[in-house]
Amino acid sequence: MSPITVAADPIGDAAAGEKIYNQCKRCHQVGQGAEHRIGPHLNGIFGRPAAGYEDFRYSKALTRAGTSGLEWHADTLDVFLENPRALASGTRMSFRGLKDPQDRANVIAFLRVYSDDPANIPEADPTATVPDHDLDPAILALVGDAEYGEYLSGECTTCHQATGGDDGIPSIVLWREEDFVLAMHAYKNKQRAHPVMQMVAGRLGDEEIAALAAYFANIEE
Repeated sequence: MSPITVAADPIGDAAAGEKIYNQCKRCHQVGQGAEHRIGPHLNGIFGRPAAGYEDFRYSKALTRAGTSGLEWHADTLDVFLENPRALASGTRMSFRGLKDPQDRANVIAFLRVYSDDPANIPEADPTATVPDHDLDPAILALVGDAEYGEYLSGECTTCHQATGGDDGIPSIVLWREEDFVLAMHAYKNKQRAHPVMQMVAGRLGDEEIAALAAYFANIEE
């Protein structure tokens, strides 16, 4: 299934998203003790296949979408929240959708709170963006050499699939270059807790990280 791209990528506010989520909670529980109701609970939704719970009866449309490879990530959730029938034309959901991109981003940020360790990048799929950082702007301004990045990418692709697949380990293909650089420097500076990623990032210089970012951002083009 081809990735769904989102033109705008506003930063979500989880607190604001919780208020908007009041429109959803009659059907979808989330948080400690959440259970299926009219709709399935939404704990741990990121990276989960559509219609992924065996103990919930989904519509045929959503089941077909899941069988066809639809997974819940920030981009697919954004499309679904805007218009549920855009991804599953026969869904039983009566929700008409959220037309404001910021509202959708806020709800997605709220749902991230209830996914596995959402602070980690890229191990916990939900967050590819690091909105709060103190990284030197000069580092972000570096223009990476994609060919050099391809040369360096062998260590990355021992775990992350160059095809963009995310079986067990989320994809890093087609990330925005800035997101990739921020994530790698967060590991390098030990702001993100993951020993292996800290070790890998710690061996890389600024130019090397920029080169990898350039390579993975355009790997399928």
